[in-house]
Amino acid sequence: MLMKIFFKFKNLKYLFLVFISACIDNAPLDSLSPEGPYARSIDELFWLTFWIAVIIFVLVQGALLVSVLLFRDKPNKPEPKQVHGNTKLEIIWTVIPVLILAFIAVPTVRTIFDLAREPEDALKIEVIGHQWWFEYKYPDYGITTANVLVIPSDRPVRLEMWSNDVLHNYWVPKLNGKRYLVPGQKTYLNLHADNPDEFWAQCGEYCGLSHSKMRGRVISLSENDFNLWINNEQQNALKLEDGSLAAEGQSVFLNAGCTQCHVINGVWDTQGDRIAPNLTHFAARTVFAGAALENNKENLTNWLANPAKIKPGTFMPNLELTEAEINALIAYLGTLK
Repeated sequence: MLMKIFFKFKNLKYLFLVFISACIDNAPLDSLSPEGPYARSIDELFWLTFWIAVIIFVLVQGALLVSVLLFRDKPNKPEPKQVHGNTKLEIIWTVIPVLILAFIAVPTVRTIFDLAREPEDALKIEVIGHQWWFEYKYPDYGITTANVLVIPSDRPVRLEMWSNDVLHNYWVPKLNGKRYLVPGQKTYLNLHADNPDEFWAQCGEYCGLSHSKMRGRVISLSENDFNLWINNEQQNALKLEDGSLAAEGQSVFLNAGCTQCHVINGVWDTQGDRIAPNLTHFAARTVFAGAALENNKENLTNWLANPAKIKPGTFMPNLELTEAEINALIAYLGTLK
């Protein structure tokens, strides 16, 4: 009996949590708070469909209640007239749903085509999905970065996307809907932010152990700030030879095995792309590890000490770094702005 009461209470607790989650303000993954024209068109279609569904629900349930109350069985009441086989009625309740669906289909199809159409003068960015992080390339500017997608707020963006391993799904709820990243196939997604701001992204398709920690950030900047960001990202990192702690960290990076997966332009870029994020401007990013962690010393220390503890299944190995090597490496990463 006690076990039954416990499980009943436990289920009620979860139900309560589901309901109060709807009261969260400024939820970063809230798809009902659009911040751009593409997300807004989806939102408008949703509310149109929602209110049509509400009207139908009220009418159907109202008719059901009226039928139950007015035509319920009573003593000595004759058998009601049957309508089965009434051609006129069957045509009516077949045509009405068809008309409703046709009415909803017109704005739905129009919205789908509008979202798929490539906007004029769009900035083209390549998005490559990895387990478990997003890589971003700006072919017009020769820039490669990760985890944080930076876009101009006054210009539409056209994402050309694919996966480097398994099926992923790119989703920035406040800017547009979901779109699959498929191995060996390119898909496209348009983004456009109303104002300079920061938006959360998330992989929307289960892709392995750390799927829930495959996140992202999208930062929209004014035209001037975006140009400044581009100019900074195009600069190579400087080689340090001054005997400082950061210079020791650079030596750790070059000799501890980091170069097998990571690139730092100007320091270690002779082998081209790698399977891990480009670190040239690592310190300029607010997050790392698939945007799952804030970019600060404490998180970096824990990550470098044991990556798999934070992201199960990660391909980043535990390099068995000493405390001194970790501190030096963090000092070096802090110079990569």
